[in-house]
Amino acid sequence: MDANAKLHNGVTMPTIALGGFSVSDEETGPTVRTAIDAGYRAVDTAPPYGNEAAFGRAIAANIADGVVSRADLFVITKLWNAEHDYDRALRAYDQSLRTLGLDYVDLYLIHWPIPAQDKYVDAWKALVALHDDQRVRAVGVSNFTVAHLRRLIDETGIVPTVNQVELTLALQQPELRAFHAEHGIVTQAYSPLGQGGSLSDPVLGEIAAKHGRSPAQVALRWHLQVGNTVIPRSTKPDHIAANIDLFGFELDTADLTRLAGLDAGTRTGPDPDEFNYAEPLG
Repeated sequence: MDANAKLHNGVTMPTIALGGFSVSDEETGPTVRTAIDAGYRAVDTAPPYGNEAAFGRAIAANIADGVVSRADLFVITKLWNAEHDYDRALRAYDQSLRTLGLDYVDLYLIHWPIPAQDKYVDAWKALVALHDDQRVRAVGVSNFTVAHLRRLIDETGIVPTVNQVELTLALQQPELRAFHAEHGIVTQAYSPLGQGGSLSDPVLGEIAAKHGRSPAQVALRWHLQVGNTVIPRSTKPDHIAANIDLFGFELDTADLTRLAGLDAGTRTGPDPDEFNYAEPLG
């Protein structure tokens, strides 16, 4: 299994990225260094996380120390919900670059569709323009349903490279994943461990014991084997290392069948059809 996914525009993206949600400024520097030392080459942040600047400083420090080059890092950030206007989206991207201290990001995503606002198509046109102008390597979306994706494609003719969504063993989203596969969209799972909620499931425990791995490693390996990429979030060095140590074992057909049975359609985060928070940040 490859440690990288090929986006439909030809860009290569690591299958495992370090999640930045709720990582504090104080934690970001050591967490990023630990992750890079462990082999991570992708990081995920966003303006509402409040740590774009801290991630930028951490990236700069690792580059300055010769630990990694900018070309070897895949940086993901997102367009906030209050900026779903063509011109404002362009300005928001510029602001993220300034905050990160970077010349470009590798993947820029619309964070949420915010259906009540009904401006995500305008926002998408701005992201497409950024890509056309070679200011970002790839553009995509986050928390989009099949209906949202269909509308983007129908109205612009441009297919997102990535859809970053809540996806866990308890929320496997087979219909959405099938749509992604049909259209060449990479599925990127945030909260891939369900915020730890499913790790005590006895089925997961039995499969973990069978392979001599942790339940978290089995859950993450399941994601990779069904075709998802993942963004596990941790600030603990042992967890960071374990979350990328997924290529030395393989789940068999029986394991995958049992794990498929854990799908309960249970969300821990908001429903994208109902989430409409779009207040300005700061």
